Amino acid sequence: MILNKISIINYKNIKEATLDLSPKMNCLIGMNGVGKTNLLDAVYYLSFCRSAYTSIDSQVIRHGEPFFVLEGSYESDLGDPMQVYCGMKQGTKKHFKRNKKEYKRLSEHIGIIPLIFVSPADTLLIEGGSEERRRLMDVVISQYDRGYIDALNRYNKALQQRNTLLKQEDEPDEMLMGICEEQMAEAGKVVYEKRDAFVKELIPLFQHIYQSVSEDREAVSLNYISHCQRGDLLDVIRRDRFKDRAVGYSLHGIHRDDLEMTLGGYPIKREGSQGQHKTFVIALKLAQFSFLKRTPGNTTPLLLLDDIFDKLDANRVEQIVRLVSSDEYGQIFITDTNRDHLDKILSRTGFDYKIFSVDNGEISEKKAKEVKDV
Repeated sequence: MILNKISIINYKNIKEATLDLSPKMNCLIGMNGVGKTNLLDAVYYLSFCRSAYTSIDSQVIRHGEPFFVLEGSYESDLGDPMQVYCGMKQGTKKHFKRNKKEYKRLSEHIGIIPLIFVSPADTLLIEGGSEERRRLMDVVISQYDRGYIDALNRYNKALQQRNTLLKQEDEPDEMLMGICEEQMAEAGKVVYEKRDAFVKELIPLFQHIYQSVSEDREAVSLNYISHCQRGDLLDVIRRDRFKDRAVGYSLHGIHRDDLEMTLGGYPIKREGSQGQHKTFVIALKLAQFSFLKRTPGNTTPLLLLDDIFDKLDANRVEQIVRLVSSDEYGQIFITDTNRDHLDKILSRTGFDYKIFSVDNGEISEKKAKEVKDV
């Protein structure tokens, strides 16, 4: 998939911008806090119908403005054109359209424009709670398996209903509780099986990429942990209903799944340097890219790389540049404050590129010879 053109109005600190993009590499340069990440987030929004940083749509509207609009002109791997539009006024629901036809359900759009976003916030995958790692699985699987989204939504709805019953002062209705638990178990089993299959296929891709970037210096792995591995999920959920009543929420189920991340056989959270942690999450995201590209849709994802070079040594930077410059990767968006990193990328690639300067929400394209003078 290629994003040929993007138009932005009142998105975060970007008042107005219309950019004709390179089909291969688009470099965004500027100081921290000037709007580089906001541009990437606008591209993300057109894929996922939401911001990468907030689920509250009104928060992406530029301060003091009544609305925001995003429009993208895409081209599929087969050369088919596609237009995507999103707009929202303060106090109203957003409108999301593909080829001028509005979606009835936004979930129908997920996966149409596959995308992988690598950002500094990815350190939460290692340092944060298990919900961060579940979200990582959810974001990737939902882009190629619509049944996964449906099962996850059914599970979450049943979980919410069960938790409401658990919080009641009076003893909850036995029949209602049983129905909720059966729905959780049925949908949860589907989610578990799809997560398990995904992780098993992801591990060798991830290990290969990490070894390439680290030049075989360290061994890494992933281990999927789920209550489903303890036996029949319905039995597991019902087993500690008394404890669930005491705390007021469900202690067991796929909403407690985790993805154990190891370096040298030990949890990476306790091991390694900042550079090793960053290499780990970058390799994990690039493995997700390779995984999505191999799914039945056979669509090359967009790759967004936000400030990825910080805390990495020169060798790892060079290996990452080599990887993303290969034919396996399609259109890339990359941000940085350091000209040297971008020069290294451009000097090693013979493909088309564009460079954009970002300053306080204003975005302008730089010609190649202008860039040398920056």
